[in-house]
Amino acid sequence: MIRKSSGSGRRILTYPNMHPCGSVSPLTLLNSLIHLGGDICSCKSKFFSVNNRNARETFRQIINLLLFLREVRDTASDLPDSVVLSLSELHLTLQKIRYLLEDCTRDGARAWMLVNSDRVANQFRIVIRGLATGLDVFPLSTVDVSNEAKDLVELITRQARKAAFEADPEDKKAVKDLMRILNHLVEGNAPDPIEIRRILDHLGIHKWSSCNKEVELLDSEIGTEFCNEEKERELELLSSLMGFMSYCRCVIFNRVDFESHHFNARFNNGGEGFKGINVDDLKCPISLEMMSDPVTLSSGHTYDRCSILKWFRSGNAACPKTGEKLINTALVPNLVLKGIIQQYCAENGIPAVVSSGKNRDISRTAMAGSLAEEGAVKILAGFLISKLVNGSGEEMNKAAFEARILTKTSIFNRSCLVESGTVPLLLKLLLSEDSNTQENSIAALLNLSKHSKGKCVIVENQGLDLIVHALRKGLKIETRQHAAATLFYLASVEENRALLGENPEAIPGLVELIKNGNHHCKRNALVAISGLLVHPGNHCRILAAGVVPLLLNLLRDSEREDLVTNSLAILATLAEQIDGTVAVLRRGGLRLLVDILNTSTSKTADEYCISMLLALCVNGGLDVVARLVKIPSLMRSLYSQLSEGTSRASKKASAIIKILHQFYENNSPSAPVTPVLQQERSVHVW
Repeated sequence: MIRKSSGSGRRILTYPNMHPCGSVSPLTLLNSLIHLGGDICSCKSKFFSVNNRNARETFRQIINLLLFLREVRDTASDLPDSVVLSLSELHLTLQKIRYLLEDCTRDGARAWMLVNSDRVANQFRIVIRGLATGLDVFPLSTVDVSNEAKDLVELITRQARKAAFEADPEDKKAVKDLMRILNHLVEGNAPDPIEIRRILDHLGIHKWSSCNKEVELLDSEIGTEFCNEEKERELELLSSLMGFMSYCRCVIFNRVDFESHHFNARFNNGGEGFKGINVDDLKCPISLEMMSDPVTLSSGHTYDRCSILKWFRSGNAACPKTGEKLINTALVPNLVLKGIIQQYCAENGIPAVVSSGKNRDISRTAMAGSLAEEGAVKILAGFLISKLVNGSGEEMNKAAFEARILTKTSIFNRSCLVESGTVPLLLKLLLSEDSNTQENSIAALLNLSKHSKGKCVIVENQGLDLIVHALRKGLKIETRQHAAATLFYLASVEENRALLGENPEAIPGLVELIKNGNHHCKRNALVAISGLLVHPGNHCRILAAGVVPLLLNLLRDSEREDLVTNSLAILATLAEQIDGTVAVLRRGGLRLLVDILNTSTSKTADEYCISMLLALCVNGGLDVVARLVKIPSLMRSLYSQLSEGTSRASKKASAIIKILHQFYENNSPSAPVTPVLQQERSVHVW
């Protein structure tokens, strides 16, 4: 009847509700209502940073309501159907109350709930009035309960209508103080730490991790907002709060209360959490594809948003899975499932599914979301510089870690830190003997290398050699992993591709990482090599480093789609030249390519296979073509590419088919044997 809410699967200050089934029995509905009231009362012991008085009054009303409902259950052996309307209204009201109380106690939402304290107080007023409305239509005359119970109902309804739900005076004062601090940030002035701590104490935020949760939730709320005029004011306030909480996290809390590696480990558990998962549960029952934006219907079943909307637009009003007629067509975002799908895709090398509506557009972060956020980040940049220059070893490590977090998803933050001069200081820390400092520094530089000016500043400060040093000599595997990714971004500039190719340690370092690194290392090294291959002068260097046999072995052994696709991309580029073709053929790559093409479910991988097969035919001559003609399954795969492959794969598949047909015709018993290709080149196929 009711679903246990996790809180984290619902956006803050939204109150979706599930209507009880119309055919539910009165007793079942009553028991569900009592259970829901018990869930609400279990929140009583939690810390309420805002609207504490309103929450206590709500608990008092719910306790009184439960006394009445339990007496109804215990004394009425057969409830009349006429009570269903009242119990249904009460059920919907209690669902909203539970969500409201969850928001008031939700980790990470305290600052947002504070600035919305008036709005929250009004919500308390609305839901308590809802209790009175639900009890008004309860047919007391049809149930056998005591006079005391009837008096209790009257008391609840009277108090629900009389109670004045307003924001707590302490909340109002804290909001006023917070707004004054935001004004200081707008003016570019560092706020008084004593005032900041007073607000944080009011919110119960006493640790770095608690402050970081606030930043993460605010960032999430900003990322899921639709960009329209109605929301601009709310987005500005969210951005201001995010700037304020980021400032608090960096300046007020001196100690990070979890290990720095936890920054990545939270969503990098090696897939251990997915051992028992049924992948079909992550796919939309309509499209049978991995869901990008899962939403739940009133029937309780989940579908991808775009698929279920098409279903509704076709005139259907029933649940596709059960055929049950829906009470309404409300779509409740299933954020928990969406997070699981994204994590599953990341852990298994599956390209991330793209949501059409609410995906975070990082281009929106090119400018600060508000003047307060802009001021906070600029002050923070100066603070981090001071710690990187004059701080202790521990302070330098924390400053590098904060720079890493600040620049992860914000273009504006990257710009501020590049302009303030953090890049040369972070580069120096790559030579640190502290493994955490080294890792945090290269991770921050990775983020800054995504910024156009950041690339220039890194190179101008001899950063290429220092990053290659981190690639080869990094004290942690994560350091080498981030160094490879940094080289990928730096290699987007032609001059850098040439400089990296001339560095005797760069390409061998990447090859070593493919050979001995974890899958994250392999992936980063592969894309870095792909970037370096754009420069013609690096072709021979990459071949000489022994990358071909390494990648062919990776194709034989790896089941990760991203590693397979990236390996094929590199081999396809190498095979365009004769020496690359020779290297692939001598290592038995021809048959392997056909096997991959016959079994692959990735259009991208298929395209690279087709490209490479065509290159091998052109550069390898009749020996290669003759070998391919003898593989019957190849023609079926090639013809499927004509209708199902990408446009490029289709054209190249057509070219291969033509070559194979021409070879067959020219070498049939009734036809003289003539060369298939002009300027035939022969390479013996092992």
